[in-house]
Amino acid sequence: MNRKNFCMALLCLISTNFCLAQQADTSRYIIQDSVFIKTKDGATLSAVVVRNKKLNNRQPAALMFFIYANLKRSLKEAKYAADHGYVGIVADTRGKRLSPDNIEPYEHEARDVNAVIDWIVQQPWSNGKVGMYGGSYSGYAQWAATKYMNPALKTIVPYVAAIPGQGLPMENNVFLNANYQWAFYITNNKYTDDEVNNDRARWRRLRNRWYESGAAYRKIDSIDGTPNPWLQRWLKHPSYDTYWQAMVPYKQDFAKINIPVLSITGYYDDGQISAMHYVKEHYRYNPKANHYLIIGPYDHFGAQKGGVPVLREYKVDSVALINTPEITFQWFDYIMKGAAKPAILKDKINFEVMGANQWRHVPSLEKMADKTLTLYLTNKKELANYMLSAVKPVKPATLTQEVDLADRKNANNDYYPDPIIRDVNRENGLFFITKPFEKAIAVNGFFTGELKAIINKKDMDIGVSLFEVMPDGRYFQLSYFLGRASYAKDMSVRKLLHPGQVETIPFEQTRMISRQLSKGSRLMVVLNIDKNPFAQINYGTGKDVSDETISDAKVPLKIKWLNSSFIKVPVSE
Repeated sequence: MNRKNFCMALLCLISTNFCLAQQADTSRYIIQDSVFIKTKDGATLSAVVVRNKKLNNRQPAALMFFIYANLKRSLKEAKYAADHGYVGIVADTRGKRLSPDNIEPYEHEARDVNAVIDWIVQQPWSNGKVGMYGGSYSGYAQWAATKYMNPALKTIVPYVAAIPGQGLPMENNVFLNANYQWAFYITNNKYTDDEVNNDRARWRRLRNRWYESGAAYRKIDSIDGTPNPWLQRWLKHPSYDTYWQAMVPYKQDFAKINIPVLSITGYYDDGQISAMHYVKEHYRYNPKANHYLIIGPYDHFGAQKGGVPVLREYKVDSVALINTPEITFQWFDYIMKGAAKPAILKDKINFEVMGANQWRHVPSLEKMADKTLTLYLTNKKELANYMLSAVKPVKPATLTQEVDLADRKNANNDYYPDPIIRDVNRENGLFFITKPFEKAIAVNGFFTGELKAIINKKDMDIGVSLFEVMPDGRYFQLSYFLGRASYAKDMSVRKLLHPGQVETIPFEQTRMISRQLSKGSRLMVVLNIDKNPFAQINYGTGKDVSDETISDAKVPLKIKWLNSSFIKVPVSE
């Protein structure tokens, strides 16, 4: 067969397979790909609905609420649900795909998702039960729905769920550049602007040019040359104020959430503080919450499928690799059909211990560890590091750090864990290290702390990174914190620091981790000030940080860290 005939044959084969696939779809499924749903305020949402032809009785629905409009993906998700005995529904966010309305991310989900649920239970194929699932924005949409609990919503399975105003576009009140392009990606058209989103050179160039220019953060889009109206809208809300609070359950709202929940996230999920905030707040305001957690060595995308064998150059324990979609529908069967609970859920908190190649199962976050190590940031030096000591220093002392916020030749706070086992930048920051552990020990949970400092300005953005220093000298990054000192005690109210006075700065919004440390390993803390191209730069004047410029960096930031500062690390022996 010559090349031309081969190509024609191949095209025929592809065409035949496509037709057969389409025939198989219509023979197996009842597909509606252009459903319209009206909301109470007059908006129109579009959705895909897929039913299994073999199932003629009324069925529960599996709902995903989706902002990344993509018909092929929506059909795939809905068919997967139909194959598992559910009516599969993927509803698009207001303004997306076939919706004629404006695209306004985050602002309508709490009402719109419930409008879809109300529509579902009115359909002749519905048995009145709805379960929701999905990751990231779809995870957020599930929690948004629980702001106004719908009696038909029987369970949610949020993966790596986002919280607008906490995990993005800012983290602990610090606006990040990592998702700068996201608003363009999802609002430029009715689907997604993949070309813009994937233009990494453009976004890298933007970050660097803005950093080098010293311009106000509010002017960053002028450097790009394209207005970013959604960023500007969000910048008006640097506190976790009522604008953000209206989008998801807040404080006492969590007490009313009485449906079963299964949360799934990863130790290296960039938005983990959001996903875990939901878990912690649900338990805080509803101690009897029927809330399960699965967490392991996954990143933002890996958690949504169950992990990858090698994560950021770290070989993941084999037992950590799971199947997130299968577990989701096992959970739906458990809640909505009375089937057995998914085997992995042996208790409320289910976590994989990295390095031990095993899962552990405990009834609460507090039970993850046997005890908590309180480690003080001392001024006693050992070679290139200061000692991180379990004994509180008797004599008060300070360590001095000076940061020239106008300097653009260097960057401070190298905190991002990629790769996970990596070199540590020692150009700046303070390094504190423990003595080698005499026996194996596991770090299980969230490290927290309390910093005490005297500074010459009214504010600063702080970075605290936690590492395992392995016996061979390599650094394994465990967790990190990034936050604004003026919001340390309340994310919704800014309280400026008093120059020249001792300030107490607590922190707790860190990444959860579980890692088996071997005998001879040590813990290391890196304390630094955040100044780099990846986030706002806080010049400490007390003005809105978005309005500060390099001209506000007239005097370097000078800090005296007190040796009564400490971190707390939950461990099990």
